[in-house]
Amino acid sequence: MTGSVTSGVGSFTVPPPAYRLPADLRLGRVRLQVADLSRSIAYYERVIGLRTIATTDSSATLSPRGDDTPLVELRERPGATPVPRRGRLGLFHFAILLPERPALGRFVAHLASIGEYAGMADHLVSEAIYLSDPDGLGIEVYADRPRSAWRTDGRTIAMATLPLDAKDLVRAGEDEPWIGAPRGTRIGHVHLHVGDLDTAASFYHVGLGLDKVNVDYPSALFMSAGGYHHHLGTNTWAAGALPATERDARLIDWTVVLPAVKDVTEAAQSLASSGFELRHEGNDALATDPWGTDVRLTAL
Repeated sequence: MTGSVTSGVGSFTVPPPAYRLPADLRLGRVRLQVADLSRSIAYYERVIGLRTIATTDSSATLSPRGDDTPLVELRERPGATPVPRRGRLGLFHFAILLPERPALGRFVAHLASIGEYAGMADHLVSEAIYLSDPDGLGIEVYADRPRSAWRTDGRTIAMATLPLDAKDLVRAGEDEPWIGAPRGTRIGHVHLHVGDLDTAASFYHVGLGLDKVNVDYPSALFMSAGGYHHHLGTNTWAAGALPATERDARLIDWTVVLPAVKDVTEAAQSLASSGFELRHEGNDALATDPWGTDVRLTAL
């Protein structure tokens, strides 16, 4: 591995030209449109290990097993078209961050025990497992390596897609059973298919105020706040595909949780100053990116 150990929060980042999001933001729940609510609830409980904490006739909210923090909200649209093999502009995957490596090891062993296929990758900054839900919506379940182990190459954080040592990861689980997503599990990042990276940067970097943290990954741009490896990934790997529509299984919106209402106001003003339209729901602000995905700004 080349490069030097990172030092200082965000020493490798490229800040936006004007407004910059607070370093201590976090991501909140993602809202998904699915074709069959009961089928999706069963998948997210049995395979992913989430727990349903609220339901209506057409929606469900799921949290980790260890607490009631909402992570995923499912909205049913009967007959919603599943994601095609090539993908659509919009969601590539949303990523569930486990609080420690042993939990990820137990998750891998759990997937093997139920015969669930998953992709795997070592990204240097993290170890990741990839799945698709019954509608073809992408999910990553991952654990971070310590920040002290992250490396940089110039002003770019070093990330890669390498084979994962699954046996070593399972050993880290210490033969303890997987009993579901533990307390402290949260949404770590969202990764989107976009039409082009310059337009994505105009919306998410210049407008929303995320730092660029990796501009050298093939056909992708990674952005974050506070020196994290990425809160948002964007890529052009589905360039030429159509955006997801209201008739499709899709990501409806994802949530950026800011420290205070004034931060929501400032981020919304930055997006408006960059030419993007905002709408408001109470103290929340919502903006739609150029490919139809909403980002919700809310305060703690």
